[in-house]
Parts: sequence; structure tokens; C-alpha cells
Amino acid sequence: MASALVFTSPASAQANAVGSSPVHTFEYSVGGMVMKVPTGCMFTHIIRGGGRRISYQNAGVDCGFVAALSSGFCNWRIDFVYADTDNRTYRTARGRTHNECRIDPMRGNSPQTLPRYGKACAHLYVNGVRRVSQCHHITK
Repeated sequence: MASALVFTSPASAQANAVGSSPVHTFEYSVGGMVMKVPTGCMFTHIIRGGGRRISYQNAGVDCGFVAALSSGFCNWRIDFVYADTDNRTYRTARGRTHNECRIDPMRGNSPQTLPRYGKACAHLYVNGVRRVSQCHHITK
């Protein structure tokens, strides 16, 4: 019985999270042209790790149906934002603004150990405007 407990009790707890938020329809202007993002896209944020340690983090957009045929997201960036349990932001990993148009913008972030518990969020900006966010709570 004791050996079975050794094999089933992990040395450190692992916590993985995957969440998606819909990207609502919106229009924006690029170089005098009106661009429209139709319904059918999801913004997904993935975190792997344990405790305050993040070993993998990625966020991106997947589109289906008519949305997959659109011109996509122009002048986009993805930021990773970290806040404490009082919802005070203490770190922002701002992404590079990509001037090209993509139907599937995506960004990863480096492994790290957070100084505090709270939440980790990913935000998608298009043409300088935040369009969608997805967050995960980082707890004990």
C-alpha cells in the first residue's frame, strides 16, 4: 500500500488551464478600407504549470465558417497581463504589433514564476483597440 501512495502522489501539483472566449463581430478601418470580423472566431488562452510557475503559455484565434474566409485581423497584438488577488495589475508582457493581416494571430510567452497569486490574462488588440480577453485564476 505504501508504494502505491508513492507512485500516485505527485512531487508538485500541476495545474493546466484552457479557456476560450468568442470574438464578437466588429468593424475597423485600415488605410481607408473598412474591415469586418464576422461571428465565428474564438480566442483561446492556454496555461501549463503548477502553483505560481508557468511552464507554457499561448494565446491565439481560431476561426470557422464564414469568419475563416474574412481578411482577418490587421495591426494586431496579444498581451499577457498578470494581476494579484486584489485585481491590481503588476506585470504586462506586451506583444509586438503585427502590421500584416492574419486570420489566425497567435503568440506564446516565456516560462516564468509569478511573484503573486491572482490571475493571468491574454488580451487581443486589433488596430490598437482591445477586442477580446481570456483569463485564468492562479491559486494555491
